[in-house]
Amino acid sequence: MTPMLDIGEMLLSDTECQQDYFFLPSLKNMTRIGAATEIVETYAVLNGSELNQILTPAINANLPASLMPSKAIKQCTDHILAAAIRVIEACCDSPVTALVGEFKGWRNCIVYRPGKVSKDVVITIARELIEHGVIGKAKIRKLQKNEGKNEYSTEFNAMDYINSARIHFNMPRDEAEQLTMTEFQLLLKAKYPEEKGFTREEYDEIMDADDRLQERLIAQENLRLAKNDE
Repeated sequence: MTPMLDIGEMLLSDTECQQDYFFLPSLKNMTRIGAATEIVETYAVLNGSELNQILTPAINANLPASLMPSKAIKQCTDHILAAAIRVIEACCDSPVTALVGEFKGWRNCIVYRPGKVSKDVVITIARELIEHGVIGKAKIRKLQKNEGKNEYSTEFNAMDYINSARIHFNMPRDEAEQLTMTEFQLLLKAKYPEEKGFTREEYDEIMDADDRLQERLIAQENLRLAKNDE
């Protein structure tokens, strides 16, 4: 199967074991991560929310590396890795432990047993998957009038988007469930014309051009007046 990378599908192949891993960050698969609030929490952890809470005060205090809270930092990085594994497992129908590794717990400790893919790659893959599954990566024009509006939510209700897709695109439920958020956005963009108005970049470009025009006209007028005074 050839993955459609633009909408978030991925394919990893283990040539040694001749095993393919297909990942689909669909709306339905996002619900495998957990409840609506847990999906948002997982997204936040993956993008460093916990780690930033630890590092920012230490950096602001100009603490040397030797005084950094190493135990807390390790705990946060373990949380990031665990969240990444959870996202990857949710997006694949095949067992992925051999690929991404796993955390094993005993009475006094929990250790990570690595898979064939490095920790950094595991985290990078998971971030890409959840971005396509929850936020969407379609290029949508954001109008200047809409900038600054609070779009943060503590919940991601996949069923709301599934039902919306069924209504707007006349899809059966099973097809709507397989949409990624990126694909959902692209379908909306194709069906409904984008709002009229200027994005911040378009507005700034027009204003810059207007400023340059005014400067040129002023320079021309000053030159004309100077010639008249001669």
